[in-house]
Amino acid sequence: MTTSVLDLPAPVASRLRRPGWRDPRLLAGVAMVAASVALGSWAVRTAQRTVPVYVAREAIVAGQAIEPDALAVVDVRLGSVDVGRYLSADEPLPADGTALRTVGAGELVPRAAVGDAADVAVRPVAIGLVRPPAKAVTVGALVDLWFTPPERDPADGTMGEGAAAADDALPHPLASSLTVAEVTRPDGGFAATGAATVQVLVPTDALADVLAALSTDGTVDVVPLPGSGG
Repeated sequence: MTTSVLDLPAPVASRLRRPGWRDPRLLAGVAMVAASVALGSWAVRTAQRTVPVYVAREAIVAGQAIEPDALAVVDVRLGSVDVGRYLSADEPLPADGTALRTVGAGELVPRAAVGDAADVAVRPVAIGLVRPPAKAVTVGALVDLWFTPPERDPADGTMGEGAAAADDALPHPLASSLTVAEVTRPDGGFAATGAATVQVLVPTDALADVLAALSTDGTVDVVPLPGSGG
């Protein structure tokens, strides 16, 4: 019996062709690389770009006019803050702009903190002190007002104007978290007397109580909130 062997053709190895410039895959890869480089370059330029913004040189309190001399210009890097919320130095200051709230020294001036004088919800009230104020009582600091009713005169048993009964004669809070607008301290030989005056910004709804206390023979003290003043 004879066995025949079929002669099969030998396999031929396929060769990889080098892609040409017209190969879509190569063009897509080049486009992706170029887009990545362009996006990275844009991100770097944007991160390094700055815009000029107004900042308060010193504390600006509610009711104070926004004057150029009270402001400085700083360059703020885009992306670090939402610069649209603050007054841009590229724009003119609002005409007759008035601070609606306190802007601390070195703080960027928010657009929402500037408006018309009619929108200010506080009124300045001068408090004459019988004792020297604490060093922390400075412009822009927050203070509480405490009222001590007048005592009964031991000579004739009468009480001064606004005097209270014994149970109500203890000091008690009159108003809290008021902003200091101005401090007048005596100079020279008068400094020891403590005859200082502190102007505070009182909300309109508390104005009647504060003015009533000041009209009596009692004493009003200005007590600073810790950490709010210099």
